Amino acid sequence: MEINKFLKTTVAAAAVSAFAGMASADDVEVLHWWTAGGEAAALGVLKDDLASQGVGWQDMPIAGGGGSDAMTVLRARVVAGDAPTAAQMLGFDIKDWAGSTGNLANLNSVAEAEGWDAVVPAALQDFSKHDGNWIAAPVNVHSTNWVWVNKAALDAAGGKAPTSWEELITVLDAMKANGITPLAHGGQAWQDATIFDAVVLGLGADFYKAAFIDMDEDALGGDMMVEAFNRMAVLRSYVDDNFSGRDWNLASAMVIEGTAGMQMMGDWAKGEFLKAGKTPGEDFVCIRFPGTQGLVTFNSDQFVMFDQGEASDSQMAMASAVMSPAFQSAFNVVKGSVPARTDVPNDAFDDCGKKGMADFAEANAGGGLYGSMAHGHANPAAVKNAIYDVVTAHFNGEYDATEAAEEMVNAVLDAQ
Repeated sequence: MEINKFLKTTVAAAAVSAFAGMASADDVEVLHWWTAGGEAAALGVLKDDLASQGVGWQDMPIAGGGGSDAMTVLRARVVAGDAPTAAQMLGFDIKDWAGSTGNLANLNSVAEAEGWDAVVPAALQDFSKHDGNWIAAPVNVHSTNWVWVNKAALDAAGGKAPTSWEELITVLDAMKANGITPLAHGGQAWQDATIFDAVVLGLGADFYKAAFIDMDEDALGGDMMVEAFNRMAVLRSYVDDNFSGRDWNLASAMVIEGTAGMQMMGDWAKGEFLKAGKTPGEDFVCIRFPGTQGLVTFNSDQFVMFDQGEASDSQMAMASAVMSPAFQSAFNVVKGSVPARTDVPNDAFDDCGKKGMADFAEANAGGGLYGSMAHGHANPAAVKNAIYDVVTAHFNGEYDATEAAEEMVNAVLDAQ
């Protein structure tokens, strides 16, 4: 489906009933990092929704996947007494801001009026609330343990999507023999960590939880962590020589164009495939990282509002718009993620979107839903960044697997 046509037909349906009377509200200045093509198209859904209510949008985009650059800019603005009215945030960043600044607006009135407690999963509410109060409106749920595969390249490599580590290596070897780059990757710390996240999860949910959520020293420095780094070294051998510094969407483009076979990236990558006119099942295949079916590592983009007291009408209108079921469907269809609400039907979603929603429900019901280390939902930012440093150093050849596991323990302990 053409995205522009989809936006025109769905945005009108995404008006918010409870706060539709706020047509005279002030503009909102929104700091975010959604600058890639598919992301920008998805953000347009929210802009148009607010415009239909008379709320203007002042855009403050800060390029850089993962949001670290945006958080740096945000801190500088808050310190200078010039906070934006709204900002995109992830996971523990929300917790840190809520606990340290005290100037996030209380969204309880709109949350209570619209029944957010009943429709937002508890795992997300853990980041959306502080001291029992709603301080953030979740836009979506991204899952990070995906692999995006060029269908023609997969067919040429035997046609079978890998479900185990051994099958994955077989497919990568076949792609390499066929003369393409097997694994498209961008050499940025958060991208390295995204792959590592999936590799660790693929070694078992108990191991993932012990290492990244409980931060158990034996798990961080033990034999399974050594194996995780060994597997990262194997994957590194399938990456092209020009990967350093490459943005994630450029790696996606390699898969879209068929110069690379696959990319290990969160479901925001699907937006790039859709924007390029590609169809799931025909042009590309979406699979869980081998060994992680039934398990989901997630992150959730949320919007917080900055205020010294009660939220303004425009901020409440934006929070309400973000949580509208119609908007949640319209936005996430384009973005590649799944709704943050459990009551949104999957009718408008493509095959990958339906799989994402089913996988999320399965993981949530089966206790297999874990906050993503790589995307700030498993541990505080200081710990996450310490893990980043070790993972990237190893990926670039500074440590062997045993040394990296030893450094992992030291880095996490020092960061706590």
